[in-house]
Amino acid sequence: MTLVPRIVALSGGIGGAKLAFGLSRILKDGELVVVANTGDDFEHLGLHVSPDIDTLIYTLAGINNARTGWGRAAETWSFMSALEQLGAPTWFQLGDKDLALNVYRTNELRSGVTLSDIVSAVVEHYGIGSRIVPMSDDPVRTIIETDMGTLAFQEYFVREKCRPIVRRIRFDGHEQARSAPAFRALIESLTIDAFVICPSNPYLSIDPIIRVPGVLKGLRESPAPVVAVSPLVAGKSLKGPTGKIMGELDIPCSSVEVAAHYHGLIDAIIIDDADARLAPAIERMGIRVVVAPIVMQSEQDKIDLAEVVLASARQLPTAQSSPAI
Repeated sequence: MTLVPRIVALSGGIGGAKLAFGLSRILKDGELVVVANTGDDFEHLGLHVSPDIDTLIYTLAGINNARTGWGRAAETWSFMSALEQLGAPTWFQLGDKDLALNVYRTNELRSGVTLSDIVSAVVEHYGIGSRIVPMSDDPVRTIIETDMGTLAFQEYFVREKCRPIVRRIRFDGHEQARSAPAFRALIESLTIDAFVICPSNPYLSIDPIIRVPGVLKGLRESPAPVVAVSPLVAGKSLKGPTGKIMGELDIPCSSVEVAAHYHGLIDAIIIDDADARLAPAIERMGIRVVVAPIVMQSEQDKIDLAEVVLASARQLPTAQSSPAI
């Protein structure tokens, strides 16, 4: 297996994992590295839970629950059933197979193994040809300040089902955090063909990654182009509360605003056919616009969008020529 990475994707959970899957089906083993958001990580029932990392692992391994987008296929729920009988909190669902990974990760972390090394071992175990790298081995926690008070991300997202009105988002620990060694090496590399920002929530999934000290600066200084995929279609979220949060933060729910959020970082953005009329406003920011179908419902949709992403990167003037793209 080649060990020379060519494409680095920054990803949250379900939406990002779909594009990562498409990229993994086009690129050769070792050419794709997915950097996962760990701002969603939290301690639950004594376990260290890494939802976005696990969604990426299960998706790229082909064992994810295609219906929900999270968790494992053919899951069983004996653990949750027994937990409920004890009167313990069951608002965050951990299936029996999923529980095994969380117990393994927690035990390894308590033994002094880094999150990076744990993820690497699990990826190898499942025979995944692409690499998955956490954004940091240090704790960074996404905190949501709402009309119901301050909530940890999973409390807001899962327990409260995104109902509270968002007032502010912060990332506790990000100022002290360091990017994971592999991520840092990728940013400093001169052989990367492109960085890809997946259609994940810019405020909840991508911001935690680029707020880690040195990441934003490093990406801006990298010779590799940065291509983003909008998470919005016709002013609505493809998945999750992106649109709701934008409205509550007084940000118009539009791919124009997504591009503005990434202004100074990205060289190009891919928006949906339904938003073609927005292209001129984005291009006035100096950002190249590619219009293509971005809704990923089937496996072929994911591959097709991945092809568009790679072609877009290839066409950028700063892109380096490579067989990978």
